[in-house]
Amino acid sequence: MSRRGTRQRRVAGTIKQLPWQKVRNPWAPVEVLCEDSVETILNAALDILQEQGFRFLHDESRHLLERAGAKAANDDGMTRLDRDFVLENIESAPSSFQLLARNPEHSLDVGGNNIIFSSIGGPAFVSDMDNGRRTGTYDDLCDYFRVIQSLNIIHQEGGGCFEPMDLPPESRHLDLYFAQLTLLDKNAQAYALGRERTIDCLEMTGIALGKDREELTKQPAILAIINTNSPMQLDVPMSEAVLELSAANQVCCITPFTLAGSMSPATLAGTLAQQTAEVLAVVTLTQIVRTGAPVMYGAFASNVDMQSGAPALGTPEYAKMALASAQISRRLRLPFRSSNTTTSNTVDVQAAYEGGMSLWSAILGHTNLVNHAAGWLEGGLTASFEKLIMDAEMLQMMAATLQQLVVNTEELALEAIAAVPPGGHHFGTAHTLERYETAFYSPILSSRQNFEAWQEDGCKDATERANIIWKQLLSEYEKPFIEPSVEEALRSYIDKRKTTIDKIM
Repeated sequence: MSRRGTRQRRVAGTIKQLPWQKVRNPWAPVEVLCEDSVETILNAALDILQEQGFRFLHDESRHLLERAGAKAANDDGMTRLDRDFVLENIESAPSSFQLLARNPEHSLDVGGNNIIFSSIGGPAFVSDMDNGRRTGTYDDLCDYFRVIQSLNIIHQEGGGCFEPMDLPPESRHLDLYFAQLTLLDKNAQAYALGRERTIDCLEMTGIALGKDREELTKQPAILAIINTNSPMQLDVPMSEAVLELSAANQVCCITPFTLAGSMSPATLAGTLAQQTAEVLAVVTLTQIVRTGAPVMYGAFASNVDMQSGAPALGTPEYAKMALASAQISRRLRLPFRSSNTTTSNTVDVQAAYEGGMSLWSAILGHTNLVNHAAGWLEGGLTASFEKLIMDAEMLQMMAATLQQLVVNTEELALEAIAAVPPGGHHFGTAHTLERYETAFYSPILSSRQNFEAWQEDGCKDATERANIIWKQLLSEYEKPFIEPSVEEALRSYIDKRKTTIDKIM
């Protein structure tokens, strides 16, 4: 397909977007480690698990591992995992799979050269230029979902863009799932904090897709980020989620939080070895629960600021470890997850250049899931409406850059070159007029006005323009179709579960 075939015609007054598309990386991955170094890190990770072990705080998880052949927990709670035991079990994990969405056209291919852009998930706060930084409400959350649905470049919602603090903590996940499944027809991540919340996600996703639990096991529709408690530990809620998701043949993206100098050694190689050990320990557990359960190698390796101890994101160290982690993931034949991160507290040039470092390392390393790809601010504490738009621009530019450069008779345009004399121009030629609407990338956010026109338009910077754009997208949002009977079944499930939770409380 030619480059022009992927463009939409411009309509006055509309926000310019690329059409919905699956993004694939046609380039060879950038590799920052030689093959011997990858093997050295992998062997170090296996040595850690065999000699030191990994602490599973969840009794059931430890017992499953022991029954499968792991060495019994030591007095300190560490479970030693023999290297052959680990390698044998992780061999069954698939290298690729598909994630179903409510709209089949929005289902996602995971692994290989495929890249998925997921929106931010998990912050405590939300922000925009009109109302500032604040604790989020359910109405805010629904509006954020509506903008995500409206942005074609975002493939997946990230599991709750922020906490709706006006809802009870025991049951707010039910309202989150309802919003995901009705306001979006894209795939959405689970809020996998413990067994009950994970089961609710399985049940409600099944209702939305018209599948019972047995049918749901035939193809994954749910992905959850499973964060280890670095260093070398997995807590009870995350363990419960691993068991439920793996048994249901859904996706666990195992992601240590290894900040070099605090939760891991103050060296990149040591951090990579520890990170890989933590991923392998939990991947082993998933395969013991269900052979062939889909998993991902997740990386969130960066460094701390050695003067303050604060996390440093979008750094050279972050970029190098993202590229190296992707190499290790490919060696293990596991799909890979990285992120778009920044420590900036506002939508400014720091947010842009740290995000650029994060995104380019993800793209060049062949990341399969770019988590927090849009909306992340303040080291992950805040989801920003304006940052959502700025990141969408960056993601569109990445996607356009990855489109193959076409070289053929039509694209070489030799007749057009011959038709313009030396010193002339191509502005008014038939060749240019035929292509002017679709020839090149059109930005969603960037301004190409000259200074005088920009000044007359109010001197709006990119953040101000992003504020206008997200509000326009929100006003133009159209709820994707869902069968009324399905929506009613979801409401009925929520009502019953809230009654049960209220009785327990």
